Amino acid sequence: MKQRVGSLLREKFDRDVVLEKPKDRSFGHFSTPIAFSLAKELRRSPMVIAEELSSSFGEDDMFSAVESVQGYINFRLSETFLNEYASWALNNQDEFGRSDKKEKILLEFVSANPTGPLHIGHARGAVYGDTLLRLGRHLGYDITAEYYVNDAGNQIDLLGLSIQLEGQANILGLDIEWPESFYRGEYMTDLTRDAVEKFGKEILTDESRQKELALWAKDKVMELIVKTLADTNIHFDTFVNESSLYDDWDRVMAKMGVGIYKKDDKMFIASSSKGDDSDRVVVREDGRPTYLAGDIVYHNQKFERGYDHYINIWGADHHGYIPRVKAAVEFLGYESSKLEVLLSQMVSLLKDGEPYKMSKRAGNVILMSDIVEEIGSDALRFIFASKKSDTALEFDVEEFKKQDSSNPIYYIQYAHARIRTMVAKSDLSKEEIEEVSLKGLNADADSLLFEALLLPEVIEDAFGSRQVQKLTDYLKSLAAKLHKFYYDFRIIGTEDEAKLLKLLEVVALSLKTGMSLLGIEAKDRMVREEEEA
Repeated sequence: MKQRVGSLLREKFDRDVVLEKPKDRSFGHFSTPIAFSLAKELRRSPMVIAEELSSSFGEDDMFSAVESVQGYINFRLSETFLNEYASWALNNQDEFGRSDKKEKILLEFVSANPTGPLHIGHARGAVYGDTLLRLGRHLGYDITAEYYVNDAGNQIDLLGLSIQLEGQANILGLDIEWPESFYRGEYMTDLTRDAVEKFGKEILTDESRQKELALWAKDKVMELIVKTLADTNIHFDTFVNESSLYDDWDRVMAKMGVGIYKKDDKMFIASSSKGDDSDRVVVREDGRPTYLAGDIVYHNQKFERGYDHYINIWGADHHGYIPRVKAAVEFLGYESSKLEVLLSQMVSLLKDGEPYKMSKRAGNVILMSDIVEEIGSDALRFIFASKKSDTALEFDVEEFKKQDSSNPIYYIQYAHARIRTMVAKSDLSKEEIEEVSLKGLNADADSLLFEALLLPEVIEDAFGSRQVQKLTDYLKSLAAKLHKFYYDFRIIGTEDEAKLLKLLEVVALSLKTGMSLLGIEAKDRMVREEEEA
């Protein structure tokens, strides 16, 4: 709706027009302060300009009233427009809220090291990335979801060593000296047992096979990561292995030109010339590349694939890493403005008000799979999408097990189920409901209809601002309005039953579409709803 109104006003005024929703609905559905921006240009009072502009509309099928109020122009959508839009939405449910943006985007997210299971910090970035993906694709963007597998460097070597030490200590019974840093947890015990079954016990003491063991273990861990993501309804189109990039090292380094230089037997990127705090080491004295080296080759490969825009979702601890990667992109000859880096903050988890216990399977973190098992994928996805990604998040898992209005995901799913049950209880046919006109609704019903039809604007805003919590906020608000309407007005058996059920079908469509974009199931039946409806 907002897009249609905005498009009409842009054509009429020959400029982009800011549209707002008045807090007081009695002023109308939309309002614009355009008269204030024109006042300086025209050297006239905003009130006079607003009065003249509002009177210039005359009769328009889209609006039932266009009025000036203290310099603002208020628009009230007509019953004809709202009825036609609602009918179109119900008859074209798969198209509701869709656009055709025609832009290719490469979206990289999660990219956790393949050395252990995903923890709740990874979960937040995973849900955030997948929700952006769903929103963007709904809007017509051609988006590729990519996982960058860091399967080179010290962490992979340490994985092989950790399995050998685990096996020497707990399978061979040897007295060993544990290093300061190593991977631990039940998943390591499982990996070690599987390694012995595949390779035999001799691999536990053969240092020459440590790399072979590490690469095998890396693949096993990736299988575990992919399963955990799939259990949360998250899937990737492509996986890029860091280890596959280094064959292109010499070509990419030559391409960097003056962006790379040697000093004290190290190779540096001259990132300080591009706004970084200092130049950064790319290759150590012993010839081993740093983590940044792999990222340089990876981003060159990304840009050579020819997308229009590139989005990376990183943990908040990578904030300082952004300028050096953007510097590399510029040295490689690309526009760093095409690279957008979004940050995802860590999570604090409680259970009955107390810190959640660390997972024995992972050793020292809370596993994503444990939380999915405890509260379900729908609740986990809603929680991690419900707050701006670059702000801290704390929640209590017990709150999301409750089957009442204090649990927002239950409250939203219950709203959808309540509508489905009311429609099922009606003696009216699907055709009788869909063909009735929505003209003549009371003020509360009109407000509910308008709110339900706002979903396309919410989708556009949530993706454009990269703030997916705007969708969860909208769904909570719409569900609350639905529940209030249900308690305030009798529906089944009234003269306006068909009209009100059609209105609720529009609400159900917005709830279901919104939940789908969050990767959440829209339930048709729920226990409490069956008891009360």
